[in-house]
Amino acid sequence: MNILSLQSWVAYGHVGNAAAMFPLQRLGAEVWAVNTVQFSNHAGYGAWGGRVLAAEEVADVVAGIAARGVLGQCDAVLSGYLGDAAMGGVVLDAVARVKAANPRAVYCCDPVIGDTGRGVYVREGVAAFFAERAVPRADIVTPNHFELEHLTGRHVVTLADAKAAVAALQERGPRCVLVTSLRTEATPADAIDLLAAADGGFFLLRTPLLDLAAKGTGDAIAALFLLHWLRARDAASALAASASALFGVLRRTAEAGAPEMLLIAAQEELVTPSRNFAAQAV
Repeated sequence: MNILSLQSWVAYGHVGNAAAMFPLQRLGAEVWAVNTVQFSNHAGYGAWGGRVLAAEEVADVVAGIAARGVLGQCDAVLSGYLGDAAMGGVVLDAVARVKAANPRAVYCCDPVIGDTGRGVYVREGVAAFFAERAVPRADIVTPNHFELEHLTGRHVVTLADAKAAVAALQERGPRCVLVTSLRTEATPADAIDLLAAADGGFFLLRTPLLDLAAKGTGDAIAALFLLHWLRARDAASALAASASALFGVLRRTAEAGAPEMLLIAAQEELVTPSRNFAAQAV
């Protein structure tokens, strides 16, 4: 598998491409990583070095890849955090180029907008780009609970609410949706839910809630889900494989009290998870 991944980059820690690239590579995929920002660390630390890259710079990198004549070998485009709204056009142009060269290629959009408790944390225009332009073009979308509500304008309290919101998102274009962190009235206080939907089916997976504050978990599971979906073309099995792998990494991270995901130290969890979770049809 060859995956073109347009996301942020941090030198220290694991968010954006720094959370997605290694898991994909460890599982045997080639990753053509194109960075949308170059930061020392994620913004959650309160201070960082680096800058948001200009859209023209990123477009030039994509054009350089295209000039190698390899886009026909690209199986998927994965996009995540965008430094500004202008970057959206670069992403969609990359998707168009890849799909023109390989009609079987898919676009997986991780609509990084915000989170519960923090609200919207991206620059002006980015959330609108995802809602109005990216989601309708995507084959797979991977919002968290907050982003699902934001994109659909629906308040998600129950599982039925979540399914209705996901169905509304699918009506706008994506054939497959993964809600990467879901808490409804039915979710126990010591657990977290993930919900996937495709081909008219809905699949729920529940894992224990771990005591950690590591960032980049949504970036990592979006990448893992995409790869497993590409290989199996089945949302339920992709959900089970990706959630089991990430839980193993996060469990090791929590046990170590580490501030960042231990993607390298716990890399065997990506290949052979120590605990396997099953997705249930709901």
